[in-house]
Amino acid sequence: MRAVDIIIKKRDKGELTAEEIEFFIKGYTNGDIADYQAAAWAMAVLLNGMTPDETTNLTLAMAHSGEMLDLSQVVPVAVDKHSTGGVGDKTTLVVDPLVAACGLAVGKMSGRGLGFSGGTVDKMESIPGLRTDLSIEEFLAQLGSVGLVLTGQSADLAPADGKLYALRDVTGTVRSIPLIASSVMCKKIAAGAQAIVLDVKVGLGAFMTNLEEAQVLAGLMVSIAYLAGRKAVALLSDMNQPLGWAVGNALEVKEAIQTLHGGGPPDFREHCLVVAGHMLALGGMAKDPEQGRMLAQQALDDGRGWQKFRAFVAAQGGNETYIDRPERLPSADLVETVPAPRAGYISGINARIVGETAVLLGAGRSRIEDPIDHAVGILVHHKVGDYLEEGEPLFTLHANQPSAIEVARHEMLAAHSWSNDPVPPLPLFYGVVENPEN
Repeated sequence: MRAVDIIIKKRDKGELTAEEIEFFIKGYTNGDIADYQAAAWAMAVLLNGMTPDETTNLTLAMAHSGEMLDLSQVVPVAVDKHSTGGVGDKTTLVVDPLVAACGLAVGKMSGRGLGFSGGTVDKMESIPGLRTDLSIEEFLAQLGSVGLVLTGQSADLAPADGKLYALRDVTGTVRSIPLIASSVMCKKIAAGAQAIVLDVKVGLGAFMTNLEEAQVLAGLMVSIAYLAGRKAVALLSDMNQPLGWAVGNALEVKEAIQTLHGGGPPDFREHCLVVAGHMLALGGMAKDPEQGRMLAQQALDDGRGWQKFRAFVAAQGGNETYIDRPERLPSADLVETVPAPRAGYISGINARIVGETAVLLGAGRSRIEDPIDHAVGILVHHKVGDYLEEGEPLFTLHANQPSAIEVARHEMLAAHSWSNDPVPPLPLFYGVVENPEN
C-alpha cells in the first residue's frame, strides 16, 4: 500500500477503505507520510468529500492514534458536551455542574480559544490556582470522586488530529465538513464518553454561518457517534448575536456564577437548561429532554449545581474565595459604558464583530501561543428586538490598554444595527438532529 495511491483514489472520487485510511493516518502520525502528501490528500477530501463510513473510519483511525480512555472503569455512564464555538459561550461552566449535580458524571477535555471564539480552558484559568493540565490518572480519579472534571486536552489523546489540524490550517483545507466532523468526534471518542451532546452554532459568530451547512455537520457527527457505538444528539443553536451578556474570560466566569445562583441573562440560562436536559436524557437520567430540563432546573434552584461547581473548582486547586466573591476575579483598569446613539429597536448585534473586538481588547488570541488578558472584555446589555431610548447604556468595555478603547467603541457601535419598527427576537435553537436509535 502506498500513500500516493490513496491520494489518487480520493482525487478520482473513490471511496477509501478502512484499511487505506488507517494506513494513511498511522503513516502521517509517525512521520512515514510527508506533509505535502497529507496536504494533497486533505485537498482531495475537501474537493470530493467523504461518505459517512469513510468519515467514521477516519475518526476512529485518529482516535486510536493515541491513548483511548475507558471511563466505565470509574463511573457507570459519563456524558460530554461539545460546542462548535461561539461568542459569549460559557455554557460548560453552568451546564456541566447542573448535570453532575443530578447524578450523571461529566468528563470533559476542552481546548483554548482561537480567533473570535473563546475557549473554556481560558475562562477557567481566570480562577487563581485552578489547574487545567490534569494527567489522565488525575482526570479519572476526579471523575470518580467528584463526578465532574474539566481540563485541557491531553496530548496523549488523538495526536493525529493535532498534527493534521495544524496542516489544514496552513493549506486552506479547514472548511471541509468531513474533516471538521472527524476532528471533533475523534477527541470525544478517545476521551471515553458514552453519550455526547453537540451544540452546533449557526450564524455570523459561528464557523457554520448558514443552517444548511450546520445541519449537514450535525448529522454527520451524530452518524459518526452512532457508527462508533456511542449515543449522540446535536442541537442547532443561534450565534448571530452573543450568548448572554458577557464576552471575555473573567467576565464570563462571573456571569456563569451569577447564573448558578439563579440570576444571569435569561437567554443564557434557558440555553443551559435545554442543553442540560438533553444531556440528562441521553445519559439515561431522564425519560426525555423535557424531564431532564426540569431536573436541571431543580438542581439550579436548590443550589446543588453551585455546590458541584465549587467542588470541581476545589478539586482542581482553584481558590474558592474568588468564586465565592467573584468581584475578586481579574478586573480591568478601564471601564467605559457607551450609550445608545439613537432611539429604536435593535435589529442586529453582529456576534463576529463582538468576538473580534474582544480579541482586540486582549481577551482572545490570533495564534494559539498568544497570551490573553483574563480581565478584559465586553458586556453587551441588550438583545435583538429590544427597544432603547437614546442615551441608554448599550454596551460596556473592559480594557487595560487605553489605545484599544477608541477602536473597540467604534467596532461595537458598528456591530449594532437599528430599526424604527419592532423586530422579533432571535430563536435560541433551530432544531435537533438525532439518530432514531437514540
